Amino acid sequence: MSLTHPVGAELARPPFRRLVFRTCVIALALCMCARAADAKTFAWKATGKGGGVVYLVGSIHVLTSDFYPLNPALEAAFKDSDLVVEEVDMSEMLDPSAQLRILSRGMLPGDQSLDKLISPATMELVRKVTGDLGPAGQPLMRFKPWMLAIALQGLELQKAGYNPELGLDKHFYDEAKASGKAVQGLETADYQISVFDGMTMEQQERLLAQTLKELETELASVGKLAEAWKMGDAPTVERIVQSELKAEPMMYQRLLVDCNKAWLPKIEALFSRPGRALVVVGAAHLVGPDGVLAMLKAKGYTVEQM
Repeated sequence: MSLTHPVGAELARPPFRRLVFRTCVIALALCMCARAADAKTFAWKATGKGGGVVYLVGSIHVLTSDFYPLNPALEAAFKDSDLVVEEVDMSEMLDPSAQLRILSRGMLPGDQSLDKLISPATMELVRKVTGDLGPAGQPLMRFKPWMLAIALQGLELQKAGYNPELGLDKHFYDEAKASGKAVQGLETADYQISVFDGMTMEQQERLLAQTLKELETELASVGKLAEAWKMGDAPTVERIVQSELKAEPMMYQRLLVDCNKAWLPKIEALFSRPGRALVVVGAAHLVGPDGVLAMLKAKGYTVEQM
């Protein structure tokens, strides 16, 4: 499972602070500052045959204050753009009605309980992780397996000090609003949730079990991931954030490949605009043979790392 989608980061805000979305491990813990202005960043400048320019930045949806200030190259790309494009328009994510819809879709029907739907082995993993929550953990039994995976990973991230208010997409959204720049999304929040809620119960349980098994080791890899991101080391970031998903072909296809293919025409349309756009999506969506960068290169765009 991974944390590429910003829906999970939004769920971590009150009143959903315990519901951070995992999508991506996908690049969660990049909490260190850029080393220098001339260092490579996890951002690319793509140029079309007609001269149109689109900046693409790998987003970290949950960060710490140590990550800021950003590398000047990232802020320069923002200043050179008149439009910010993110996975989901953050104004939609901040709407309380949207948050309630997301939460309600993650709940089981009133006559169902998680312990009656998943195997004893997976339930034992849940009890192992939630044992120290006491009575406070009982409401989690009302969550669907995919939502419980998000919630439990969110708890671990919060313990480690990560905050969705400091996520890269939220940072650029706030800057865009403060400077009067337009913001739009590649998807709706409802669509992002449907990617998970549309899974069969068997697929959801596999997602939950895998997430629980990885909780103890996931944060241990944060340092390596942060160093690779800071250095603009795309192959290492690819290996770290996509290795788990590729072990589950269905998840890899559903969470990454299908999304990238759906986004590509929308990103291509940005090259014909009179201004320049800054596209901010989960880091895992940019890298690898099925990533947005590879797709753009295959269609003849010039792509240069910043």
